Amino acid sequence: MVRTAILVSGGGANLQAILDAALFGEIRNCQLCAVISSVPDAYALTRAENAKVPGTVVDYSIFPNRASFTEAIIKKLQDMDIELVVLAGMTHWLETQFFRAYRNKILFTHPSLIPSFYGTLYTGKQAAQEALAAGVRYTGATSLLVTDLPENAKIILQQPCEVKQDDTVDSLQRRIMEQAEWDVLVKSIDLFCNGKLVLSGDRLLIEE
Repeated sequence: MVRTAILVSGGGANLQAILDAALFGEIRNCQLCAVISSVPDAYALTRAENAKVPGTVVDYSIFPNRASFTEAIIKKLQDMDIELVVLAGMTHWLETQFFRAYRNKILFTHPSLIPSFYGTLYTGKQAAQEALAAGVRYTGATSLLVTDLPENAKIILQQPCEVKQDDTVDSLQRRIMEQAEWDVLVKSIDLFCNGKLVLSGDRLLIEE
């Protein structure tokens, strides 16, 4: 079983998708060891408690700078022998040392079909807003594996999502999440935990 931690800051919608998938056996060989929140009152912690997954807080507000916060996150993960870290809505950005400490062991999703509407600091709302402004007929979500730094992450899966003529930013953001982002997130965790993701030079391959 791959010891996994989920990093969050807010409501935990993506976390709930992971918890539900684990409950119904859609994520195999994965032990959800912790949900770590950078915000003490994040509703994601309630979701974790309801699912009987240990929740813990590394409160960003008590640290003097981002570097010390990052070191605290790394120490927490190391103390729990975490083998996979899933970034599922942590809004406080982590320093380079985190991504290097857990190189090839960090998954996250982005609410667009990369390379369109992509930036490591984008929110779901920004990506949806830009998709509407560009007039595209389809957008979607991408899951990624961090091999060094987030901007160099390797694409795992992509799932398209239709853009409807009457969409608002909120309705499109919600559809991307429900029809694409949750799907690629869950499937990518399952692939990682079952040894199906293989780096070959600059390419990330998925074994059959």
